[in-house]
Amino acid sequence: MSFYKYFREAWKKPKEIENYKTYVRKWRTQDSVNRVEKPTKIIRAHSLGYKSKQGMVIVRSRIPKGGRNRPRTTKARKQTKYGQTRYTTHQSLQSLAEKRAIRKFPNLEVLNSYYAGEDGQYKYYEIIMYDKYHPVIKSDKNMKPLLNQRRRVFRGLTSAGKKSREK
Repeated sequence: MSFYKYFREAWKKPKEIENYKTYVRKWRTQDSVNRVEKPTKIIRAHSLGYKSKQGMVIVRSRIPKGGRNRPRTTKARKQTKYGQTRYTTHQSLQSLAEKRAIRKFPNLEVLNSYYAGEDGQYKYYEIIMYDKYHPVIKSDKNMKPLLNQRRRVFRGLTSAGKKSREK
């Protein structure tokens, strides 16, 4: 078996990984959106287009688990028709994490994202972002089609966004 296969198998059962709990404890104390030096799941990042080069950035985003609260209305209405319970956003937590990351780093674009882990309160996603004005990214022939796209996340052009658009 190759190294990649061993690594992939290990991440299928993350609780058996030696330092997994310390990773997650450390992530909880950090900001909700924060830049990371190296991806946690290097193989997954490479499969989604990450390259260790200038202009590429990994950002870890944290999203609270559970449902979302609907914005409260100020007008009077029957409580049963209020629609406060069982409210779901029509987006995945992963696409919400991407949108929070792009608001924190407005000069970057989102290439893709993947699930990094979770604890009792939060789910963590790592987002691959790129600077489309960086000369190294501009000269990469594989990135050329993405250079003309602006605000990909908000139009549902990432893989997580495409899934939430399907109906």
